[in-house]
Amino acid sequence: MSAPMLEMRGISKTFGAVTALSNVSLRLEAGSVLGLIGDNAAGKSTLMKILAGALRPDSGEILLDGAPVNFAHPIAARDAGIEMIYQDFALVPELTVTQNIFLGREITRSIAGLRVLDRSTMNARSEEMFAALGLRVPAVTLPVQALSGGQQQAVAIARATGFAARLVIMDEPTANLGAPAIARVRETITRLKNAGVAVIIISHRLEDIFAVGDRFMVMKQGHLVGDRNVDDTDNADLVEMIVTGVDARAARDPVADPT
Repeated sequence: MSAPMLEMRGISKTFGAVTALSNVSLRLEAGSVLGLIGDNAAGKSTLMKILAGALRPDSGEILLDGAPVNFAHPIAARDAGIEMIYQDFALVPELTVTQNIFLGREITRSIAGLRVLDRSTMNARSEEMFAALGLRVPAVTLPVQALSGGQQQAVAIARATGFAARLVIMDEPTANLGAPAIARVRETITRLKNAGVAVIIISHRLEDIFAVGDRFMVMKQGHLVGDRNVDDTDNADLVEMIVTGVDARAARDPVADPT
């Protein structure tokens, strides 16, 4: 059997006396969508920030295609094809759409031996990214502070997916969005999945994951409770796991000894 695209094995993390994660493991295949769910302080965002290189684990390991990796910072994770869209979008309000997308990845050209920003090329590529994703903004030359919440979400998605990402992490991608914007986010996730990009969605909106996801992974107080295939569970089952922190199905039907 080939190795999964991503594995996180035995990840633990403490902040002083607080245990944020305790021996959490995760597996993800290319082109699959995983919903990471649980109540507040379940450890979901901490686990994903470790994967995105924003935090370092106290113990455990991360493997891509079966090979161990070590992300000392978010740029290292980005270089490996892992992008994270934060709940607040992490955009610079005063910069334009294009400037936000290419921040840290600016395209330059030479004029009289000097390197200058190639604004026209970056603007054109930004427009191509939105077209490929089926997303729209009024103009890529507008500052993002002039955009609606749904349009800013589109900018964050374009920035995360426009540079050959293998895995995109979305933290509450449909929070505070209206129905049309939610539909566009779901369509974008489906496009990514069809293109072979893996997606992890941190969300309290179970309906979004039922609509576009493949699996749920339930966490509580830094522990993995259990997981479910989307077509083998329902809201009541998941809510029970979130509230109790117990996978009653696993307790009733323990996995048979393969030997």
